[in-house]
Amino acid sequence: MSKLSRLEGKVAIVTGAASGIGAETVKTFVENGAFVVIADINDELGHQVATSIGLDKVSYHHCDVRDEKQVEATVAFALEKYGTLDIMFSNAGIGGAIHSILELNLNEFDNMLAINIRGSAASIKHAARVMVERKIRGSIICTASVVATIAGSTGHDYTTSKSGLLGLVRSACGELGAYGIRVNSISPYVVGTPLTCSELNMEVSEVEAIGIGSSNLKGITLKTTHIAEAALFLASDESAYISGHNLVVDGGFSVINSCVPSITK
Repeated sequence: MSKLSRLEGKVAIVTGAASGIGAETVKTFVENGAFVVIADINDELGHQVATSIGLDKVSYHHCDVRDEKQVEATVAFALEKYGTLDIMFSNAGIGGAIHSILELNLNEFDNMLAINIRGSAASIKHAARVMVERKIRGSIICTASVVATIAGSTGHDYTTSKSGLLGLVRSACGELGAYGIRVNSISPYVVGTPLTCSELNMEVSEVEAIGIGSSNLKGITLKTTHIAEAALFLASDESAYISGHNLVVDGGFSVINSCVPSITK
């Protein structure tokens, strides 16, 4: 299999794909032979991404993952457009600022869970229904976060949502394995996406500086391309026997005790 044919003829849906990790993943999937549906709420930007990559391989469909009917409609659109569904990358999500548990806004908390967990649950549900019915040995991937492994660097609502998402991935893996369907997650470290920059009111370079300053793996800056390549691996047959796994893309950050002085000279 050539490097650029790892998803040849496969059909994928990528939620939250109008920018950042999602948009980069769409590009990577297409470069590797896939047909992709971009699912997002930003219609103008979503259409721009689809057009820039190529409408012969990419389509846009409006989808607010908080609304299960919209998720179901997006899956139906993919089936009508391309005839099948092999990959669901549930990437749509929002972040949040660090705040005290004493001042937790439960309305914002509910919205965070609705997007980051409920949206993924709906995406898994409706993708899996198609895969089970059509006997497709598909791949379902969710974007989690390093904060699901090591807390304390972001808000309680975001940490809760991403931690809960890991439980959802593992639980779904337990059921869907009987149908040959793999369910995995990716947990990125700090990435300077448009969403992150907007939420923190920072430039890309400023967000990346935060990651570089506290990272363990020196000499490299984490980019959306690195996450897209991780998604490609989990979507492809190269990970054919990997399921229920949380692929942490953090340069070792979550397994290193930063309080211990480095012995590197």
